[in-house]
Amino acid sequence: MSDEHEQVSIEDIYADAAHWHVNTGGETIHAKRMPGRFRNYKWYASILWLLYFIGPYLRWDGQQAILFDIPHRQFHMFALTVWPQDIWVLSLVLILLAMTLFGVTAVAGRVWCGYFCFQTVWTDWFTWLEDKIEGNPIQRRKLDAAPWNARKIRLKLFKHTLWMLIAIFTGITFAAYFTDAFDLWHRYFTFDAPLVAWVVLAAFIFGTYVFAGFMREQVCFWLCPYARIQSVMLDKDTELPTYDAKRGEPRGKMRGKGSESRGDCIDCHLCVGVCPTGVDIREGMQEGCISCGMCIDACDSIMDKVDRPHGLIRYTSEKEMMGVKLPPLIKRPRVIAYSSIFLLSVAGIIYGLSHIPPVELSVVHERQPLFIQMSNGDIHNKYTIKAINKTLTDMHMKLSISDADGVEIVGGSPDVVLQAGRLLPFSVFLSAKPAALKKKKTKIQFILENVGAPAVKIKYKSVFMSPVGK
Repeated sequence: MSDEHEQVSIEDIYADAAHWHVNTGGETIHAKRMPGRFRNYKWYASILWLLYFIGPYLRWDGQQAILFDIPHRQFHMFALTVWPQDIWVLSLVLILLAMTLFGVTAVAGRVWCGYFCFQTVWTDWFTWLEDKIEGNPIQRRKLDAAPWNARKIRLKLFKHTLWMLIAIFTGITFAAYFTDAFDLWHRYFTFDAPLVAWVVLAAFIFGTYVFAGFMREQVCFWLCPYARIQSVMLDKDTELPTYDAKRGEPRGKMRGKGSESRGDCIDCHLCVGVCPTGVDIREGMQEGCISCGMCIDACDSIMDKVDRPHGLIRYTSEKEMMGVKLPPLIKRPRVIAYSSIFLLSVAGIIYGLSHIPPVELSVVHERQPLFIQMSNGDIHNKYTIKAINKTLTDMHMKLSISDADGVEIVGGSPDVVLQAGRLLPFSVFLSAKPAALKKKKTKIQFILENVGAPAVKIKYKSVFMSPVGK
């Protein structure tokens, strides 16, 4: 990244100014990469996405640590296994993520877009490679306009090969979250992968290669729904990259004799040149602004050159620009609403994860018929039992009933073996003498208990139906 730390002269900036304008899709934006505080933040945030690439290859207790096993309806996350019966916990996770996004947007604008969005991060990686291979923005524009020759073919082929490799690795990594990662690589290389794996890979190669390599900011402008709805999440308290027009206007090319009445903005267009979406922050908040802060780094570097203080472009709110002090976060209605839902989601997730039973039990009473009266007068009820062993070891379980005198399991308490990670359905009959029944619906309780270790005891309430009583 040595190119980012090159010193840029005022003359070089003016030489590039003609190329910097808002792009509506007619040309490729070649944003200048400059060092600075927010550029460093952007790098740190993009590094977090390395977790995406290493996630499927982590191991836990001899199996893949993170595995969304759709065929077996199991989501494995290290020591935790989430079953379809616990899917409400994942729903709370989605709500939590949504409230986090909404809350952060209300406070600091589209910082998700600027630092963490996969489209932004992958585009940043692609353009970084482009900058290293083809040169700075001026050199890249000249290369694009030059006729095809051996050098241009070599550079373009090398760049697109690296882009394609990143796209392929991205697609395989995503597919690896849904099956064994190492086996998937082997099946891809031997062309033995299932059709769905090839479809996923092709979709991700196309999406990554085209969106990050070619469409870039156009995805933010035309395809991203978040860009369309962000305006309803912002208010006058939201801190956004903002140009201080009172301090910057009127603009002037250079400072010197006769320039005392001019503002601090020297109209160098560097803030536009470093913007990955090509917007001019001096024209106010725009749909294309992703709050990345690159314009702030650029402007601060120019203020150093012209011996003026930083902050001509800075993170601030509309109220602060008008001289009004911002209220505390705890007094802002939107923040309170988002935070409340966020905390409720966190509480629900903690409760759900701490109360997921190792064995899930359900009992369904036979409805056709509700009961059978035998020739000796005994009343029989049939029940379908479904038990799911959510642990990694087999369990030897014993079924019994309680809370019902005179009602017993026909043939005695059955023993069943629950295999690890499997659902076992079986049926049982309960029997009772008519004299022991006082109601048409007698409350009973099924108990499924592990004979050995670990100690597991699951209860399920049901009823015993009969023709006697009230």
